[in-house]
Amino acid sequence: NETLEYFDREAKKRRDQETNLWSEPGDPSHSERDDDRALYNLLQSRAQTRMGSQGYRRLSVDIEAMRDLRREVRDKWKMILENLGFMAEADSLLNVSASASYDRMRNAAAARTLLHTLHSETSIFNSKEPPPERYLFTLDRLIYLDAAEDFLAKARRFYPPKDDDDEDDDEGTTINLPFLLSRMNQNISGGEDEDDEEDLSGQD
Repeated sequence: NETLEYFDREAKKRRDQETNLWSEPGDPSHSERDDDRALYNLLQSRAQTRMGSQGYRRLSVDIEAMRDLRREVRDKWKMILENLGFMAEADSLLNVSASASYDRMRNAAAARTLLHTLHSETSIFNSKEPPPERYLFTLDRLIYLDAAEDFLAKARRFYPPKDDDDEDDDEGTTINLPFLLSRMNQNISGGEDEDDEEDLSGQD
């Protein structure tokens, strides 16, 4: 039974990482980064909200919006990896487990330098916020495979930096974390579920 419980826990951790693509995968509390904390709090708030209520649906929309942005970044990385010839290996190069440790990285300092170069000199990330730490592990693997500089060159080619006008156009697709957190707090404050149920019953 203990063995089955262990594998069940590990499977849940993998699904959690694949679904939420935590920016700081090694942080089980999901509190070290603002974006992870916002997503985690939204998930916790939804778990405490009556399913089917307006508040539940609103939280689901916000959660999927954050997940979509994270998947979009991951898709950019996957496209470049496949373009470099890692057709079969792209997913494994991108997968990061909750037990990932910086201590086991072979080239941590070089990977961090590359991550910040990608953040400042390309538009592979969708935000000016600090880049997700999970991609350090992918870069560490690419450095080991002697493919990191080729990845950077492709990223510069496919996703050049955006100018101010482009950033203005993209404002509607970015996540406003303070707004999401304030809305989540309103849901937690209580009373909304009853109103939601009345709204739903009036719609039937």
